[in-house]
Amino acid sequence: MNRKRGDLLYQCYRALTYTFSPLIRLHLQWRRFRGLEHGRRWPERLGRPSAPRPPGPLLWFHAVSLGEGTAAIPVIKRCVEERPDLNVLMTTTTVSAFEVLKNLLPAGVIYQFAPVDLPTAVDAFLGYWKPNGIILVESELWPNLIIRASQSGIMLALINARISVKSLKLWASPIVAPLITLMLSKFTLIVPLSMSQGVNFQLLQAPPYIISFSADLKYSVAVCECDSANEVPQCVQDLRVEFGCRMVWMASSIHKGEEKVILGVHRKVVQVHPNIVTIIVPRHPQHCHDIALSLKNEGQNVALRSHHDKLTPETTIYLVDTLGELRHFYRLTPIAVVGGSFLPALAGHNISEAAAAGCAILTGPHVGHFTHMVSAMKLQNPLAVLQVSGEANLVSALSELLSDHNILEARRSAAKQAVRALSTGVVSRVWNLLASHVIGEVSCSY
Repeated sequence: MNRKRGDLLYQCYRALTYTFSPLIRLHLQWRRFRGLEHGRRWPERLGRPSAPRPPGPLLWFHAVSLGEGTAAIPVIKRCVEERPDLNVLMTTTTVSAFEVLKNLLPAGVIYQFAPVDLPTAVDAFLGYWKPNGIILVESELWPNLIIRASQSGIMLALINARISVKSLKLWASPIVAPLITLMLSKFTLIVPLSMSQGVNFQLLQAPPYIISFSADLKYSVAVCECDSANEVPQCVQDLRVEFGCRMVWMASSIHKGEEKVILGVHRKVVQVHPNIVTIIVPRHPQHCHDIALSLKNEGQNVALRSHHDKLTPETTIYLVDTLGELRHFYRLTPIAVVGGSFLPALAGHNISEAAAAGCAILTGPHVGHFTHMVSAMKLQNPLAVLQVSGEANLVSALSELLSDHNILEARRSAAKQAVRALSTGVVSRVWNLLASHVIGEVSCSY
């Protein structure tokens, strides 16, 4: 009965997406006009390729955006090393991911924008690329893609799998649950990023025999990136010289509205430590210009990264409005306050990059998607992450770290050791699962 309801819901979904295809195409054009789609390559979102399909078996990795795409990089590199006979296709949906990931992928990996979940776009994409296996990252569950791939005999896997609290509530509702259960039944392998996420997939009636556990791939990405010290750009190394002996702390992945908290903290801290520099890295670079304008109107001396502004003795705020440099900036600061966590509507951000770089980690109370990461690091070492309740608590915690070198170094060491312990063997476990459940079958079927 549940299977029939799932099939019926999918037919309704497919009919609706087909009916509204013209509107969705117009929406893509509107996004292109606003710079949210690639100016030249946006037709790829409709399944129109911009690269030739090489002969031989092909494995398709798909992630929605930069964070998820970065998490897939170590697995893709392992695939290229272990199975050079396989062609690898990588797709994402956002321009920001494209601009960064195109420089991180191994040579020979084909990079395209993913098709929107329209019947015509998905069918065109699958018909052209003919993937033998599809590896989805985190929570990319799109009905047309998954059902059509399964109907075409394509193996499906979901790695670093997670479901947000909001999605779980929606997907478990009586109306949607049969369709979700139908989609999950099409997978050969699901690898949740934590035990609690594995439970979520079981609550949605994913077959227990397809669920295999690993840890979050982001731990390994953070450690690998930090170990690549030779990749730090010279311009970032020059900033270290500019900072000199000045105290530095950084607020990263700051969302609109959170800058009020961070700037409030800065104003209080700078009264006690007048030589301090606060680095602010907004989640969206365009947000930087609003912050810079507001601060300059107040008479503040602000340096903007994209303008290549030099720090002067009067500069106390450095705004980073570039993409792909966050991991480098973590190496310039002993303290990282990770945003996306100070307002109730937000759901946290990845803290492992800052931890791997040896920063003392502070975050707000609303960590949402990254609750598992905060908990796991605290379990490794209670000093690894400090959660604060708000602005006043953050001022107090920062003041302690800036005033007591021993406490600062203890937290820095705890964070670094915790993320390194958690990263051990993650990529190997995920790769071995893919090799046995998906890639081995791909080789046999080709």
